[in-house]
Amino acid sequence: AGKDFKPGSPSKAIKRGLLLVPEDRRHHGLILADSIRGNISLPNLGRISRLGLVSRGLENQMAHGGIAELGIRTTGPTKATGQLSGGNQQKVVLARWLAANPAILILDEPTRGVDVGAKSDIYHLIEQLVARGVGVLMISSDLEEVLRLSDRVLVLHEHSIAGELARQDLSEEAVMRLATGSTDRKSTRLNSSHIPLSRMPSSA
Repeated sequence: AGKDFKPGSPSKAIKRGLLLVPEDRRHHGLILADSIRGNISLPNLGRISRLGLVSRGLENQMAHGGIAELGIRTTGPTKATGQLSGGNQQKVVLARWLAANPAILILDEPTRGVDVGAKSDIYHLIEQLVARGVGVLMISSDLEEVLRLSDRVLVLHEHSIAGELARQDLSEEAVMRLATGSTDRKSTRLNSSHIPLSRMPSSA
């Protein structure tokens, strides 16, 4: 069984493996003027430093590993992150936290503003992480990915939890009914309501 954890600070959360991929990657997830290498290594410097000095070899190894694992399209790890496409920028954010060995990964709108190919890659990555035992909490307003990826869904309506759906109960109609506060069974188009969903490994 899990234990309550109140991190108190981002550094304490990171040390425990509780990591966040924010919704606004350009302002909250990346340093666009910095290189891919610098962005991936930034929260992981303690692992690649000795006596306050960063090992360039280990930093390059970490960056090349992230580029390969996430399939980041780039000419090399020294390229400025701001020169990448939206999908590849999102992959840099993900590579950063994968290098930190997450126990629980919070994904806030993980495929917003990315192309179809990058979206498919990110879905595959999420499925791989769950298979490896990583707990994933995803916040998404994309109903298609909610239905595809979720083991359990908590639906919000007017800033409150309207209901919980297990995998076997998931359907477009069921999610929309809760998201719109409807009590009948008519299907209603989903507006901009966020739908938090928790996808946890089967061993949890």
